[in-house]
Amino acid sequence: MHYPLWKRIFDIVSSLVGLIFFILFFPFIGIAIVIESGFPILVRLRRISEGKLTSVYKFRTMIKNAGDMKQSLFPMNERTDGPLFKMKNDPRVTKVGRIVRKLRLDELPQFIDVFMGRLALMGPRPHEPEEVEKYPEEYKKVTLARAGLTGLSQVSGASSLSFEKEIELDTYYIEHQSFFLDCKIAVKTALILFFDPTGV
Repeated sequence: MHYPLWKRIFDIVSSLVGLIFFILFFPFIGIAIVIESGFPILVRLRRISEGKLTSVYKFRTMIKNAGDMKQSLFPMNERTDGPLFKMKNDPRVTKVGRIVRKLRLDELPQFIDVFMGRLALMGPRPHEPEEVEKYPEEYKKVTLARAGLTGLSQVSGASSLSFEKEIELDTYYIEHQSFFLDCKIAVKTALILFFDPTGV
């Protein structure tokens, strides 16, 4: 899927500004993670972006080897409308992790992913390969776009949206993306982060 030049320039400039603005948080978050649960500080996640497997990075908010526990937790999955997995009180999340997640600080390293071109600043939610395998064929179009750090579905209440509504919003974004729409999403994201960090 063609990636517009204006969007790539927007990604580079915005990710640099984000890194400059938030870089001072990195050592404090890293130290807090190490004190509670040791290394590693970052976790590498496998995601689908532009139709292929890529790696994105977040601050580690779960216990080590959390992925090995996921299968045993599926019976407690609170999402029943699609292939996504969600638990409000996931036992794998550490105490520091809960705070970092609530403030959305776990995703700060993804500014580097945006700068490197692995993610867009705005786009569909990054999809887990295991989830994508279960998507109906007509929904897989969203995985062909470059996944975003934030996006239309995220600022529309992604955590409370149905799977179908999330796909609908991401599809709308792909088909109508513009500089104006990206600016609108950026403003909404900033307002949510500063005034309602649990709302993204």
